Amino acid sequence: MALILSLESATPVCSVALFEGSKLLDSSHLHIPQSASSRLAVMIDEVLKRCDVSPKQLNAVAVSSGPGSYTGLRIGVASAKGLCFALSIPLIAVNTLESMVSQVADRFDEGDLLCPMLDARRMEVYCLLAFSDGRVIQETQAKVIDESSFQSELSENKIIFFGSGAAKCRDVIQHKNAAFIDNIFPSAVDIGRLAFAKFESQSFEDLAGFEPFYLKDFIVKKPKSN
Repeated sequence: MALILSLESATPVCSVALFEGSKLLDSSHLHIPQSASSRLAVMIDEVLKRCDVSPKQLNAVAVSSGPGSYTGLRIGVASAKGLCFALSIPLIAVNTLESMVSQVADRFDEGDLLCPMLDARRMEVYCLLAFSDGRVIQETQAKVIDESSFQSELSENKIIFFGSGAAKCRDVIQHKNAAFIDNIFPSAVDIGRLAFAKFESQSFEDLAGFEPFYLKDFIVKKPKSN
């Protein structure tokens, strides 16, 4: 059965997981902002050692492709591509928001809509809208949230909002069909679960040309002059 290493560094929660097919062997999560640059390689090594797996035994590496933190995504994708180049194995990319949908899908009714949100600046979030079976009805987008957001969808369906961007929207999106859940963050475990289906269908990325899905251009802030 295929051994797939999965990496998630799109948010402040950096994580690594190892799967044998669809079976989770081990995982590691670190809830420290900006930890990916210093800890991701160490976490990979620790997970592999705990499972007594050599990097040479890996059949693929999966990575959270975005949206998310510009720096975090670059570190995760660079690490994944480096392993794939060195080991001559395929790269699998999984949309960060779609992985969050899979994390909570079995908690809700079939007709409910799921809206994962990652925090951007001010009242902006990265989000998508999907049914619990994974069917996406609104693709990944950067959306500024106000009182009119999702009102037409909420008139017909219950929507569950979750993720780092949901908390700031709780007082803005007012509707009887709006529900919010806390403490949901992207995880390499969910990346790995979705990655196995892609491995079986050989849905691999172009290793040389693949870039993270930033969604928005990176903005360099100039230091304030004294």
